[in-house]
Amino acid sequence: MDLAFTHVCLWTLLAFVVTWTVFYVNNRRKKVAKLADVATEVRRDGGGADVIIVGAGVGGSALAYALAKDGRRVHVIERDMREPVRMMGEFMQPGGRLLLSKLGLEDCLEGIDEQIATGLAVYKDGQKALVSFPEDNDFPYEPTGRAFFNGRFVQRLRQKASSLPNVRLEEGTVKSLIEEKGVIKGVTYKTSEGEETTAFAPLTVVCDGCYSNLRRSVNDNNAEVLSYQVSYVSKNCQLEDPEKLKLIMSKPSFTMLYQISSTDVRCAMELFPGNIPSISNGEMATFLKDTMAPQVPPEFRKIFLKGIDEGAQIKAMPTKRMEATLSEKQGVIVLGDAFNMRHPAVASGMMVVLSDILILRRLIQPLRNLSDANKISEVIKSFYVIRKPMSATVNTLGNAFSQVLIASTDEAKEAMRQGCFDYLSSGGFRTSGMMALLGGMNPRPLSLIFHLCGITLSSIGQLLSPFPSPLGIWHSLRLFGLSIKMLVPHLKAEGVSQMLSPAYAAAYRKSYMAIDDKNRV
Repeated sequence: MDLAFTHVCLWTLLAFVVTWTVFYVNNRRKKVAKLADVATEVRRDGGGADVIIVGAGVGGSALAYALAKDGRRVHVIERDMREPVRMMGEFMQPGGRLLLSKLGLEDCLEGIDEQIATGLAVYKDGQKALVSFPEDNDFPYEPTGRAFFNGRFVQRLRQKASSLPNVRLEEGTVKSLIEEKGVIKGVTYKTSEGEETTAFAPLTVVCDGCYSNLRRSVNDNNAEVLSYQVSYVSKNCQLEDPEKLKLIMSKPSFTMLYQISSTDVRCAMELFPGNIPSISNGEMATFLKDTMAPQVPPEFRKIFLKGIDEGAQIKAMPTKRMEATLSEKQGVIVLGDAFNMRHPAVASGMMVVLSDILILRRLIQPLRNLSDANKISEVIKSFYVIRKPMSATVNTLGNAFSQVLIASTDEAKEAMRQGCFDYLSSGGFRTSGMMALLGGMNPRPLSLIFHLCGITLSSIGQLLSPFPSPLGIWHSLRLFGLSIKMLVPHLKAEGVSQMLSPAYAAAYRKSYMAIDDKNRV
């Protein structure tokens, strides 16, 4: 009897819990839908935001400024408004500077102790090559890059965006997107005071970086970890010929030194999973001194060692690759590293997001309001195609360049590595063509394919010199196969027609890289 009574009580309690849960969830959904309807009415009456942007990094801040200059009301929610401390995003290619100027944000790269960069100094096995960004008549801007502290640049962008009266820049942590019938209506977030609240807008832009938690609820794509970038800053020093970024073809992969302020040098290198010494117990510092420092040219080896000897903070950050994919959900756009990532060896992530912002802004401009989810979906589809010349060129170049820089005992791979160095240092149209691609001055996938073929043929020539041998022919065939593996996945991912048709690249350059761009804000 007691046992039966206990069973009845337990089943009654379980039924009560299930009923209450169902009631609570349904009530919550109705409340969110009602709030969304109310928010829509508020917007129609002239209140509320037109766009919510999650993240106030380079992409989020630049987009907020561009849309606000067009009269949109923008609400930006950023997790931490303090100056970021990052070891990436410290170099703006010449192409990125052009795009920044077209957004009216070129002054954000001024007054932050930024350093002019005219090209690269490339080192390999005692050889040295100085290569510069070319004077290209087709490129309507000064052919120089800028190196800087990322946090200073981001803060300037935030200040510029928040100076506009229709930009609301708020510190808060976005928890989730508010969705109704496949349409994103806004976000739920926690304010800096710890209050849970909601914000609604016809369009939400997710721009919260490579560690985005919201990406998974919008796009079904995963980031692949390729390697780790290990770096630190050597203070109170200056490189010889500081306008050239130092690229060392070291082992296991590349090492870079570049001036990020008048007194600070960034020292960075690539290591691979499974071979990362511990930073906390001092193994990394020992590894850098004993293994990496001897590979650094003597003229700036002291600078490389200075930061380690002075106890500079050494950081390791994963380098990731993630293809761009379209979301099936409406009312939302994903940008920046939350949308598309490539190997950072070509330092072009900021350039790609600035290009995306220019395209998106121009497509949105004709829309009187952003409440029509179907029209926004059409805009996103067009955006996805128009961005391809720049994104496909950078993504393919980043992947290929990073693979070529990896040292190997494989004769075919090492021949390609040497071939890349020889091609870069040969001068003439080879050097200028490659540097124009690296600098974002020539976003033409066909030009990239042409130069990749040139590097491949140059490398094969080395293997077959001074006369073909069976082993040389075998390595040449393997090297050709490696080149195909570098290119074909990107043809498939980016689209064969977008990469091989010159019309797409010509239209992109005319619309977004011409000197007489009428849409400059």
